[in-house]
Amino acid sequence: MNMSEKSTVETINTLNIENAVDAISHIILGKEKAIRLALACLIAKGHLLIEDTPGVGKTTLAHTLAKVLGLHYQRIQFTSDLLPADILGVSVYNRDTSKFDFHQGPVFTNVILADEINRATPRTQSALLEAMAEYQVTIESETRDLPEPFFVIATQNPTNQVGTFPLPESQLDRFLMRIELGYPDNSAERELLKGKNRKELLDDVQAALSAKELIQLQKQVSNVHVSDAILDYLQHLLGFSRTSGNYVSGLSPRAGIAILNAAKAWALISSHQHVLPEDIQAVLPSVIGHRLQFIYEVTDKQALQPAEHLIQSVPIP
Repeated sequence: MNMSEKSTVETINTLNIENAVDAISHIILGKEKAIRLALACLIAKGHLLIEDTPGVGKTTLAHTLAKVLGLHYQRIQFTSDLLPADILGVSVYNRDTSKFDFHQGPVFTNVILADEINRATPRTQSALLEAMAEYQVTIESETRDLPEPFFVIATQNPTNQVGTFPLPESQLDRFLMRIELGYPDNSAERELLKGKNRKELLDDVQAALSAKELIQLQKQVSNVHVSDAILDYLQHLLGFSRTSGNYVSGLSPRAGIAILNAAKAWALISSHQHVLPEDIQAVLPSVIGHRLQFIYEVTDKQALQPAEHLIQSVPIP
């Protein structure tokens, strides 16, 4: 592919991303930053955790993302009595062949909508661990590959609500980003109150990206240029988290790779030719919000969050 063809492809992909943002914004009002973060997460081959109180649009956003991506998807409602086999599948004895036939579970699709994932027990939650990390599942000693691409978009209720089981750190780390939606502003909420039901509008959403285009975008992410100065900045952020004494534990090398991949994807959807410090700062709260905790309890509601504290404490080189 020559430079002219490459430029044309990148322009088309940028337009498709903007079309996707517009389509989702018609359903989820006033949350463009969260929508762009969600798209960047999936373009970076990450899994997305949406955490907030019930009723602010978590599941609607997950449904809309799946439709806009134009991929096959399955929704799993996580409950306390859900079993791992309900997710992965089960073998059933076939009397005609005298053999066990494997019946695939909903995990064998491109996009899994794991609704209210923390309402299920830790045993059931763990059924997704291998799938999210290795893009495969091992069932009855046999390893089965999952379709490509494969994403998990999970919604989570606040852990202080009745009937929830906190996600273990090992599973939280499988999610590239955790985002929150929050309440809409006055104008967006007025439009929600006056407009159509969002689920009815969801029926009219058309795919803005094909599977082929999505995979192409993912390949472009790895080609986004990162300068030595940006790597210095990222390493300074990682180093401060480990040595400042402000956090329970510092960011791991895997967290550093997650920040870099997310920043590349953010730069791509922002039409940047290379990663800027602003790209890292834009994705940092969503990438490390579920990975970094203060060593002391924060009681002041106006206090900085760990990511904001990290950004203010580490100057750009």
